[in-house]
Amino acid sequence: MTVRDTPAAPVFTDEVKRQFMEEALAESRRALPGCQPNPPVGCVIVRGTTVVASGFTGEPGAPHAEAAALRALGPDAHPHELAMFVTLEPCAFVGRTPSCAWALVHSGIRTVFVGTLDPDTRNNGAGIAIMRNAGITVTVGIDEERVLDFIAPYLGHPPRA
Repeated sequence: MTVRDTPAAPVFTDEVKRQFMEEALAESRRALPGCQPNPPVGCVIVRGTTVVASGFTGEPGAPHAEAAALRALGPDAHPHELAMFVTLEPCAFVGRTPSCAWALVHSGIRTVFVGTLDPDTRNNGAGIAIMRNAGITVTVGIDEERVLDFIAPYLGHPPRA
């Protein structure tokens, strides 16, 4: 495939971005209470206007939302055609689970929409930097007020990835 043949990144209206982030928030709610003390993160992966995979953060040591959604894709996903919507910045560090930011880099997904940055000092923009440095188009702040209304109470302590 040449540069000319490379598919363009998916384009979404602001309203469609908010709708997909609301679906990611619905996944976040499914994470509780099992994910604690980690924050309840949700994720959807879309092709065009259709959700093709979703996930939420499992119990400590289990896959995070992004990894769960990526696992749900299957082998014929054509990741360059997909976009991910995730409520919280993908983690940049390795704990009991691998880095979600690096998993996204290796997945082939080229467009990621993030509800809000993770204030954990191990992240706080580092996951965004990893993805952008790898050529992924990342947009932060999608429906951020609604995302923070839900997730902020769970961001008071470092997660135990």
